[in-house]
Amino acid sequence: MTNLYPIKFNPIIKERVWGGDRLVKYFEKDYGAGKAVGESWELSSVKDDISVAVNGFLKGNTLVEILETYMSEISGDKLYEKFGNEFPILIKLLDINEKLSVQVHPDDKTAMERHNSYGKAECWYVMDAEKEATIYLGFSKDISREELLERCKSETLHEVMNVIHPKKGDFLYLEPGTIHAASGGILIAEIQQTSDVTYRIYDWGRENNPETKREMHLDLALDIINYKQLQLSEKVYRKSVAESISDTINLTDNSYFKVDEINITGRVVKHNLTMNGFVVYVALSGDTLISYENGAEVIEAGETILIPAALENYSMEKLNGECRLLEVTGKF
Repeated sequence: MTNLYPIKFNPIIKERVWGGDRLVKYFEKDYGAGKAVGESWELSSVKDDISVAVNGFLKGNTLVEILETYMSEISGDKLYEKFGNEFPILIKLLDINEKLSVQVHPDDKTAMERHNSYGKAECWYVMDAEKEATIYLGFSKDISREELLERCKSETLHEVMNVIHPKKGDFLYLEPGTIHAASGGILIAEIQQTSDVTYRIYDWGRENNPETKREMHLDLALDIINYKQLQLSEKVYRKSVAESISDTINLTDNSYFKVDEINITGRVVKHNLTMNGFVVYVALSGDTLISYENGAEVIEAGETILIPAALENYSMEKLNGECRLLEVTGKF
């Protein structure tokens, strides 16, 4: 028997030039009056941005401190052997209101060589989207390095990118090397490898204005970009499923993490031994009661909770509203 329990963490709020007010209005993730909140880091072991527990006897301890103390009881034997005290998954909520820069992320090999970091495979679950919302994902045709450079100069790079008008419930998987951007009012749950390595390659002209200029990384990005046409297969872009689903739908099962969308309509019993490690839940909507041997926790929309690997059995029960969650597990 373990004394561990479902752990909540204090969100780390990030002001971003492209952010908005949805994270504040919907989930009360406040950063101060008038601030553009772009990101809420829900679960992180990234250096200088390490999550702190807010419930139970571990309240006030960082995620790294908890891992140092409980080791494989948190992550699971194989995941702890591979990642140690660095939690392998980073969970964020994003509010993309203005144009997000066209950017790309490196794979593990490049990121480790250049930054002593893991790479950044990530996925986006669209929690909400305005009518004018747009996601740019990969190239709509094969292009050359020379064409990319010319289009960055002429501010026409978006003309050769796949354009998606997302709907609530859509899901996208972004492999390292895939250029991407977004704009127009999108609320996203992002699951990714633990990494903060992003190369901005084009910033919609903001990079040419001294008042809005941010650091660009085009020189670092050129040799990691996938210049081939990206086919929007179901693996890459999965449109929202029907609202009537009442069980578990797999969204991605890749080399880094597995993500399922679950709809809690009654009481569901979970046996953590079958997961071989931790489970993270991101609440998309509704309030869900998570009960275990020694107590219970409620997870509300916009919250994230970590189920330690040592917590073998627990149950989930709908309290109110439509209770949809993302269920995230790590890979080894």
